[in-house]
Amino acid sequence: MPSSKPYLDFILDQLSGAGDVSYRPMMGEYVLYCRGKVIGGIYDDRFLVKPTRSALSMMPDAKKELPYEGAKEMLLVDNVDDRAFLRELLDALCAELPARKK
Repeated sequence: MPSSKPYLDFILDQLSGAGDVSYRPMMGEYVLYCRGKVIGGIYDDRFLVKPTRSALSMMPDAKKELPYEGAKEMLLVDNVDDRAFLRELLDALCAELPARKK
């Protein structure tokens, strides 16, 4: 089941205080970028992020889920209503992830 545009819009609105957040549609889903770095995406109307050290420490009980068959596990962000938490999570992810290769 592809992700819905209204769910993407909701997540982008929740992340609006986190700085430079963008997305790219890909096969019915959406890859999310923060400051040009891939942080995760919207898959089947679920907000999933890369399981970095900082994300794991901020969400120790987060479910690990597959965005699609054959992919690596990602962390389900279920606290999408807390903008302050999301801003802190994205700041940590962006600081930890390497710069995008050109």
